[in-house]
Amino acid sequence: MNMSFSNDMGDEYQKFIKRMNPPRVVIDNKSCKNATVVRVDSANKHGILLEVVQVLTDLNLIITKAYISSDGNWFMDVFNVTDQNGNKVMDEGILDYIQSSLGPDSCCSSSMRSVGVESSTDHTVIELVGCDRPGLLSEVTAVLTHLKCSVERAEVWTHNTRVAAVMHVSDEEASVTGSAVTDLERLSTIKKLLCNVLKGSNKCRGAKTVFSHEAIHTERRLHQMMFADRDYERADDETFNGKQKPNVNVVNLFDKDYSVVTIQCKDRPKLLFDTVCTLTDMQYVVFHANVDAEGPEAYQEYYIRHIDGSPVNSEAERQRLIQCLGAAIERRVSEGLKLELCTTDRVGLLSDVTRIFRENSLSVSRAEVRTEGGNAMNTFYVRDASGYPIDSKTIDSIRQVIGQSILKVKGSPDEGKSDSQDSPSRFLFGGLFKSRSLVNFGLVRSYS
Repeated sequence: MNMSFSNDMGDEYQKFIKRMNPPRVVIDNKSCKNATVVRVDSANKHGILLEVVQVLTDLNLIITKAYISSDGNWFMDVFNVTDQNGNKVMDEGILDYIQSSLGPDSCCSSSMRSVGVESSTDHTVIELVGCDRPGLLSEVTAVLTHLKCSVERAEVWTHNTRVAAVMHVSDEEASVTGSAVTDLERLSTIKKLLCNVLKGSNKCRGAKTVFSHEAIHTERRLHQMMFADRDYERADDETFNGKQKPNVNVVNLFDKDYSVVTIQCKDRPKLLFDTVCTLTDMQYVVFHANVDAEGPEAYQEYYIRHIDGSPVNSEAERQRLIQCLGAAIERRVSEGLKLELCTTDRVGLLSDVTRIFRENSLSVSRAEVRTEGGNAMNTFYVRDASGYPIDSKTIDSIRQVIGQSILKVKGSPDEGKSDSQDSPSRFLFGGLFKSRSLVNFGLVRSYS
């Protein structure tokens, strides 16, 4: 007799395993003087590390150190975290949320359990990918305003001449406030017009508009979209936008059958999420990892294998992994002048503001759009469309038009020179796997 194993049976089996081995979360505010220590023990599965990191980063916590080990069927993480001000996390609401999201009560819930996962039942989610150019965001929002769509939330990333955006829009013409656009003919019109805008010139390398009706994690989706768009492919491997690229290195260990990925770059919030997200989506499993981000530079070390159990097995794969991790780090680097807009929301506000930027020769390199309680809270990173430094008179003129108290300048990101970097073969896990000895005795495989 033949027996079939359905996906539903697989899901039930996973739930059974979790019930038999419920995850355990320990939060310690005493053992470390300058950070809250969060320890997570759980049954192992592909993607569990990303889920944990996602919960912590979506709460805007800063991960200063991390130790990860997941050999066998068990997974153990230790994170040192602080709030945005560098203090221990004392907010009981946040601590309770960590427990409920990662602890035993979460054992039968969906893996998409982070606070950053947004339901689209009241909005239509539009995903856009195309060739970046000055004024593009203005053109996109003008089309949406013309078609009676209100942008409730949006996030826009640009990298390596490409742009990706996830927009939550509602129907202005609906009788109920905050309704999704459901008319198929109207959706078809929206898609056609947005694709035309994204395509720009015929020389552009493709454009795509997709409607989504599922709960999504916006930042992870942006990584996936840009990865699928191959934004990691570039002609110049030495610098990006005049800056030194992240130091990413990959070597193999013969006796342990792991590939070791080391990353060294300037630290910033959500850096760990970006790299773990990319490793997970590229179907690599992290067996051990060590992260140190207590200083201005972050050091990350991952012992990985492909999901099929093999280490990195070719120079082409090694180079692609290095490129993809570098791109994941670069995507969130917010270059340009940071402008924050806070005012009462209204129909067409985003279109008007971005039009003013375009008319003053400013290009938006990254944007975060939020509406809450009838107020718009938007952040834009802008650059001069011609590549020159932004004239302060231009910003003053824009603020006079929009409103001095409405649009505030937060200054450009720190563009100071990075500190000198150690050898890329420096392993933070040196004690565990005696990597120094392995290097000395020629047990690190080289592709050169």
